[in-house]
Amino acid sequence: MYRHLKITLMLLPALAVLGGLFLGGLFLGLMRSFNYMPVIGLTRPSMDAYLAIFSDREFYRSFLLSIHISFTSTLISCVLAVGAALLLRRLHLGRTVITFLFQLNLTVPHLVGAIGILYLFSQSGVFARLAAEMDLISRPAEFPALVFDPYAIGIILQYVWKEVPFIGVIVLANMQTMGHDYEAVARSLGATRWQGFRYVLLPLIWPGLLSASVIVFAFAFGAYEIPALLGAHYPAALPVLAHRKYTDVDLAARPEAMALAIVIAVLSAVMLAIYIRISRRRNGC
Repeated sequence: MYRHLKITLMLLPALAVLGGLFLGGLFLGLMRSFNYMPVIGLTRPSMDAYLAIFSDREFYRSFLLSIHISFTSTLISCVLAVGAALLLRRLHLGRTVITFLFQLNLTVPHLVGAIGILYLFSQSGVFARLAAEMDLISRPAEFPALVFDPYAIGIILQYVWKEVPFIGVIVLANMQTMGHDYEAVARSLGATRWQGFRYVLLPLIWPGLLSASVIVFAFAFGAYEIPALLGAHYPAALPVLAHRKYTDVDLAARPEAMALAIVIAVLSAVMLAIYIRISRRRNGC
């Protein structure tokens, strides 16, 4: 009892600062989303900002685009990360060096990776110029639109490049912890490699894979800089749309920006709640 109280008291200053900043910012954003901004003469709370965004078709296009970016990038990252972890697990010669190279880009900021994607995959980028030089296309402008495209291919490429090592490191750590005994037992009972993976290994690594994928999904859903740099002007991802409304010269659009931010926060919280429920159900809690 005394030990738990001591730990709580030691953590209290940091929790107070972090909690105060988070809850304070959330409270101010919530009040402004209800059209309460005395500095510009809005003193009567209302739901006008929420009604405005929910009646705007651009919001639903942006929402679907954000879901597409988050889900597609997370799914591809998980598949590639599990495959990479399985390969790294079987390596013996040079395993340390290859593992180091695999996780090297974890230290690279997302923005740096986005600039790399821009220089490589844009219609004036390196690959477009190489294709033109090799006579695969007549001019660089004929290169497929992978950046600033309505399908967010460039954004997804950036997230996959960045998040595969993140998920792969977590999955690989889980695999190394459990060893090969469970799979060996399954093989001795007549299971194929695929059956051993599907019915033995995958359920064991599922909690770590699920937690990592939820983190990636929530980050991709709420991130601003990558969709702003690599995305099309219309439709824009939800965070980009919120930023545009917040920086609008008309201060009356500020409540709509705050309402969009609150919607993004609520959706992220819902996704986290779904993850907790799924993980508890699988763990039998």
